[in-house]
Amino acid sequence: MDIGVFIPIGNNGWLISTTSPQYKPSFALNRAIVEKAEAYGFDFALSMIKLRGFGGPSEFWDHNLESFTLMAGLAAVTSRIQLLASVAVLTLPPALVARMAVTIDSISHGRFGINLVTGWQKAEYEQMGLWPGEVHFARRYEYLAEYVQVMQQLWTSGQSDFKGDFFTMNDCRLSPPPSSKIALMTAGQSEKGVKFAAEYTDYNFVGSEGINAPLRCAPTVARLVAEAGRTGRRVGAYLLVMIIADETDAAAMAKWEHYKAGVDMEALQWASEQAGADKQASATSTGGRIAQMASAYTDEGPVPTRFGRLIGSYANVAKMLDEMATIPGVGGVMLTFDDFLIGVEQFGHRIQPLMRSRARIAAAA
Repeated sequence: MDIGVFIPIGNNGWLISTTSPQYKPSFALNRAIVEKAEAYGFDFALSMIKLRGFGGPSEFWDHNLESFTLMAGLAAVTSRIQLLASVAVLTLPPALVARMAVTIDSISHGRFGINLVTGWQKAEYEQMGLWPGEVHFARRYEYLAEYVQVMQQLWTSGQSDFKGDFFTMNDCRLSPPPSSKIALMTAGQSEKGVKFAAEYTDYNFVGSEGINAPLRCAPTVARLVAEAGRTGRRVGAYLLVMIIADETDAAAMAKWEHYKAGVDMEALQWASEQAGADKQASATSTGGRIAQMASAYTDEGPVPTRFGRLIGSYANVAKMLDEMATIPGVGGVMLTFDDFLIGVEQFGHRIQPLMRSRARIAAAA
């Protein structure tokens, strides 16, 4: 099972709380995280793209770096780990992104891939005059399908005359080509999102749920497997997981309770209102899940993250990750941590050596 890290390109990582570790993003921080992850045998690192935060007392995600330039820098200081940047497709034309990808492919010697973000938060794009209107919610995967086709034509043939509803290429050229296949991925979990992933991507990020429920995401993975079977393509499911670990279950759970006590309700409410703008969003979509965070998203009530949490001793977290590895269709997990530098160290030194699914990698690391 592959292991990746969802690096903190935005402030405070993925905990919307005033009592969780508070920090600003920087190249130095993300370089230290990725170099440590590479040393411990992590397979990939992904950076998101976020153009407007949620505010509140924690100023959640009000401070962000840019994904492609960050990953270009990391490509120059790493040698093995796969690097994945995210593109907000409403902000950059596909021909330009295709060329940016080739550039980072050259820097990384073939270790680059792209996470495609359709956009659920209207305020991110409206602030720049780029919001196409409410119709985008209904047609965003049609837009994304054309976007991908333009890039793939340029990467494979160096030329595109694509004509669609959203993009028109007139003898568009790209050279040199990438040195290896540039992997594509999304995080769509709605019916349309899963269908798109099965038709166009290599990986789909799947959200896990709850506390210490490693198998709860199996039905969502099964939907992706079924759709991939329909298209005849192989699409790996990468599970999104937050790890909060310590010497004992009690010590780890005490951290979680501390973070919950500081949950930033103002930031959660703002995000929920933004997500609610898509009136047709399904409960499984990114927007649908975020819209529930400020209320009854879990049995616990409001919580400071929408990711599933594995909270416990190093041994129990290793056991639960091994359980996730048994789900048919799972290709790997992408990890977040309450404190990234400490968390990657804990994983590499204390958790990974106990995992059956990572025995070979742990020995090499």
